[in-house]
Amino acid sequence: MSISDIDYRLFQAINEGAKSASFLNPVMRFLAEDAFYLFFAGLLVYWFLRNENNRKMVVTSVISVCCGLAVSWLLGHLFYRDRPFVSHTVIQLIQHPANASFPSDHAIGAFAIAASFALYRKKEGIAWLVLAALIAFSRVWTGVHYPTDILGGALIGVAVSGVVYMLVNRSGLVSKWVAASLRFYETYEMKIWPGRSEKETRMSSHRE
Repeated sequence: MSISDIDYRLFQAINEGAKSASFLNPVMRFLAEDAFYLFFAGLLVYWFLRNENNRKMVVTSVISVCCGLAVSWLLGHLFYRDRPFVSHTVIQLIQHPANASFPSDHAIGAFAIAASFALYRKKEGIAWLVLAALIAFSRVWTGVHYPTDILGGALIGVAVSGVVYMLVNRSGLVSKWVAASLRFYETYEMKIWPGRSEKETRMSSHRE
């Protein structure tokens, strides 16, 4: 049995849940379509806590997502794969364009942000990783991705976030660029929204 056969059988087993456990469908629709916005909300909350470490975390997350989506675009063109609902009869719970299925952009984005959060804030990061996994699973349940699309997206998201984290925190050039960019932004932020001094913010960051 080939990997594609195993992949399709696993897809069928999960997608069949939309019929056998239909009471979960509203939850799966929410996870597949709207739950990703929770990550955006998280980014905004962490950013406006005005903590230096949190802001580095947000920068790491955003750069990771952008890099991950660039990798996805390249792979989608090099290894084009039809969506499950294009090639098979499936239980499709949400609407989706018939574009490249591999890898999953939702999985890349969710895991890139969740992994970045986990690298900076380990305890909270576990909850974000669970949310990312639920979003990824729901994309199979709702009939728009194969399991390997999700697995590939998750691996890309985690890998990219790890590389970006190392660059932001261990590369002198990148670290200085990020620090300078944050200082530039905070100079104007303090004029619009006065708050804690930069020194106090750094001290709070170190205590965490």
